Amino acid sequence: MTALLLLALKQLTRHRLRTALTVLGVASGMFLFTSVETLQQSLSAATEETASDTTLVVYRENRFCPMTSQLPEYYADEIRRIPNVREVIPIKITVNNCGASLDVITFRGVPEALLKKFAPEIEIIEGSDAEWVKRGDAALVGEQFAKRRGLKPGDKFDAVGITVHVVGIIRSPFAQDNNVAYVKLDFLQQASKTGLGIVTQFNVRVNESKNLKQVADDIDARFKSDQQPTNTRPEKAFFAETAGQLIELIGFTRWLGLGAVIAVVALVANAILLMVRSRVKENAVLRTLGYPGRTIMFLVLSEGGMLGLMGGILGAGLAWGFLRWQSFTMGSEGHTLAILPEVSTALLATGAALLLGVIASVHPALIAIRQPIVKSLRS
Repeated sequence: MTALLLLALKQLTRHRLRTALTVLGVASGMFLFTSVETLQQSLSAATEETASDTTLVVYRENRFCPMTSQLPEYYADEIRRIPNVREVIPIKITVNNCGASLDVITFRGVPEALLKKFAPEIEIIEGSDAEWVKRGDAALVGEQFAKRRGLKPGDKFDAVGITVHVVGIIRSPFAQDNNVAYVKLDFLQQASKTGLGIVTQFNVRVNESKNLKQVADDIDARFKSDQQPTNTRPEKAFFAETAGQLIELIGFTRWLGLGAVIAVVALVANAILLMVRSRVKENAVLRTLGYPGRTIMFLVLSEGGMLGLMGGILGAGLAWGFLRWQSFTMGSEGHTLAILPEVSTALLATGAALLLGVIASVHPALIAIRQPIVKSLRS
């Protein structure tokens, strides 16, 4: 088998230009396929609920954009009295664009003393939290956000009419934290001119995930008759509902992924078919020497698999590196979706390219073994 694989590799290197063009074509298709899969997986991670989810989002009823959701901060005290509520954190959010956008600037205002409770997973990788305590306009900027904007500790940053002083760069296992700027709640309330005591939402943590629905119903029932009624949903369900435009846009990309797969199959099938037709005599000689048809078929399938594998490694690797380097985010209604590829996505794309290369070679392989030996020798 090893000898046949080496022979298949030599057959490919005999036609370097054709092989190179086919590999580049497959790489282009798998670049697109990897990008689409990254989008789909990022969306799934942001919207699919799990048994470990214990966070609710309390928003103004019939409101979606953060600029239109205004709730009094004293609601937090009322929510804390509801059974099975473990923690309530008032949050003020200000964004530069509420529609679907590729470049969203998001400020999150959180009470200074509750930042660690709101996002306990964050770690400061540059700067220090000492400056966060000292300065009223201090901002802790997510790692990807800082990379995209070229920010570092000590810089001033202005957006949405708000000027902040970057005191630290943070990293978090949760992608959303890496794409926002955390500031103090009272500072953001004043800077955004909504006034003290007004917040965008409340993040409510419950004791257990099974309590999510009951607590959500209790919160909405408590404020149903108030001047600012609420709509409470699990955090991921809230994202799925408010980011409808974003979800529709990403859903369309599945067709692009399908197009990439079809293109890869067509490219490899065409290249292998040309190789088979150019080696009619060689295959006939091998069969005359006693090589069975299955050996010829394995040789042809190996060539297709190698073309797919080489193109898959190149395309998936380039897509993974490009998306990591660019750190794209998509946002809608004040919520950001980080498009970060995982190694598993690149491995999936590479394996898919290998499989597609083998599948595309089946028809040319059948042609190679069905040709009459005598006729092939005379051709």
